[in-house]
Amino acid sequence: MNAQRIQGLAFSIGAIVLAVLAVAAARFDAQIELIVVATLIVLLGVPHGALDTIFARQLYGIQTPGGWLRFGVIYVLLGASVVGFFMISPSGFLIGFLLISMLHFSGDPAAGTPWLARALYGGAIIVLPTLLYVGEITRLFALLVGNDAATLVTPFLSLLAWPWLIGLALAAIQRLPKDWLTALEMGAVAVLAVLAPPLISFTVFFCAMHSARHILRTIDYSDHTSPGLILMATLLPMLGVLVASATAWHFLGGMPINAAIIQLLFVGLASLTVPHMALVERVRLSGWVMGSASRRD
Repeated sequence: MNAQRIQGLAFSIGAIVLAVLAVAAARFDAQIELIVVATLIVLLGVPHGALDTIFARQLYGIQTPGGWLRFGVIYVLLGASVVGFFMISPSGFLIGFLLISMLHFSGDPAAGTPWLARALYGGAIIVLPTLLYVGEITRLFALLVGNDAATLVTPFLSLLAWPWLIGLALAAIQRLPKDWLTALEMGAVAVLAVLAPPLISFTVFFCAMHSARHILRTIDYSDHTSPGLILMATLLPMLGVLVASATAWHFLGGMPINAAIIQLLFVGLASLTVPHMALVERVRLSGWVMGSASRRD
């Protein structure tokens, strides 16, 4: 069993156990929960996006300081455009962020998974929490984009929730004879999204499934580059993220702390996701086998 399948099995077992425990366990204070979630996402989830430097080098052969400077400027401008969109149209930002997140997460399942099953999987962590936590989802969206946008989007997600769950269950059953592990991953994501509180379910999914799988695929794609070199490739981007986060936190100083953390976390994720997808989706759609600059040298 290769590393990705071990990771998928570990995630599935852990997600199901955590979801069951979440039903019986008492909730932490909302602010403490939010701080812990934000810390985990920054430390365990965001670093997978810092590996974009590897994709940039292998896709476009970037080697020189000037090339890296151009890449950095384009990357930052794409991220800044997302922040600008959030400031201009919170409702449009929320809808766009949810849609691109669904699309991006749909890349997690193994090769050979049908597109409809991928789509249902990709949207599960966003749609299914409204089955039991619709009030909490509305509150979180309101902290992010305001009450008007939240009350516009949440009822629509809630309307989709039961059909989405049934569709995902059928997709998992259909996939079971051909790829039992992908079917298990679909079921585990569904159980996690339905039972665990929304921020907890998103954090576990984002860190233990999406980020972990991306890192393993990046190692494979980069011809098993040494872990030390991969770590070095993440350091400068992560430093940039931390500096940008500290700057944004300074400007959000007059906002209630819960709203400030939610906006910093999810607007930050959105601003990183757009340029990240511009690189990674090209590789993902090719089946993670696109030739690299290092192979052409």
